[in-house]
This record gives sequence, C-alpha cells and structure tokens, in this order.
Amino acid sequence: FAGGLAAGPLNHHDATPATALTPVAAVQADKPDAGKLIPHGVQGTQSRIDLNDEQTANAKAIIAATKKAGLPERAAVISIATSLQESKLENLGHLGEKNDHDSLGLFQQRPSSGWGTPEQITDPEYATLAFEKGLKQVDGWQDMPLTQAAQTVQVSAYPDAYAQWEQQAADIVAQHWN
Repeated sequence: FAGGLAAGPLNHHDATPATALTPVAAVQADKPDAGKLIPHGVQGTQSRIDLNDEQTANAKAIIAATKKAGLPERAAVISIATSLQESKLENLGHLGEKNDHDSLGLFQQRPSSGWGTPEQITDPEYATLAFEKGLKQVDGWQDMPLTQAAQTVQVSAYPDAYAQWEQQAADIVAQHWN
C-alpha cells in the first residue's frame, strides 16, 4: 500500500488530494511488521486478557527496556508473552504460601537462582534486561518458535504454556512500540 503511494497515483486525474492519504501512510509505517512480530505464526489456541493500567504500564516498561537493550520487536514479543504467562504482566511480590519457591516480579525470577536481589527483579526494567540477557544467549532465538525461546531462558515446568500469549504480546508491541 505505502509503495503505491510512494510511486504516485496511477490516475493522474485523481480528484483525491495527496494530503488526505498522507496520515494513513504515516500511521501504517509506524507499526512494526507483523512478520517480524510473529515470524512463525501462532502455535495453538491463543489466550487473551484485558489489561488494566498497571499491566499496560508494565508492558510499556518491557518495550522500553527492550529498546534500551537494542533488541528488535521480536524480543519484546517474547518478553511480554513470557510475562503474560508468568505473572499476567503484574509485578508480583512474595505471595506467601501461593509463591513458587522465591519467584518474584514480572517474569517470576528467583533470587536463589541468580536472577538478582528481590529489589532488582521486582524492577520492571532490570527484570526485562535480565530476561533478555538470557534470551541473547540462546543461539538462534530470533528464528525459533516463541515458546522454545522463552522456555530455554525460563526453564519452566510448563514449557508449552508461553505460546498461548503470542498474539496478544504481538498486539501489545504493535500498539506501543513507537
């Protein structure tokens, strides 16, 4: 679509002013390419939750940290899908009896496993950068299914669970990347 606009209209007698089309092209160009967000298509049935303001702010923090790390949109999709699975994008503190060992934060990272201090891993930027540091160590993470990339970093008891959040994570990144 944008390529056709760049080349100009085919009908030189078109009455529609070019300025009327410019905002549409600008909006389209700002959105990340769906092929970059979900290069393999989604796997299995997809889940979706409505996000409150806190969850949206945490998603935006993950995107900002991804950009800070110099990683592409796909890394943000993997990170957000992982956080959706682990905490529903809620920055969880210690949950007492309901807690999985000493897991904390957006990614349910464990201080006892070397992810950082409780204060660090409940900081959205730190937690994201820690997760993405692990992601960068996975050979070929950019070219593997989301659930495989996330599982290699997280080592979850439910390795296939990350896949169900891929579409919503991609939608969040498409909405908030720019």
